[in-house]
Amino acid sequence: MAACVSENDSDKKLEFFLNVPFPCEREAAIALQSLSPDPEPRKGGITKNLDVTGHTLSVRWTADEARILRVSVSSFLDHLCLVMETMDAFGPPVS
Repeated sequence: MAACVSENDSDKKLEFFLNVPFPCEREAAIALQSLSPDPEPRKGGITKNLDVTGHTLSVRWTADEARILRVSVSSFLDHLCLVMETMDAFGPPVS
């Protein structure tokens, strides 16, 4: 898992990137499908983009305020843990 916080000079927004490697492409796709339906509850101030490349789930947040970013990332990590624990409990996916 790799993360970076930076301030975008052009519009003074905070950005946070997260890459989560999975054992296989299928598990990364399952995680993407499980986590994508959750839109940000607050309108405006933050965006979250999810994508899968190979066996890596990539997430990018852009926010106006550090507090909003922290809450969104924390909530996402809670959901990600639940998804990973569920996949672990049921074993590797069958293609």
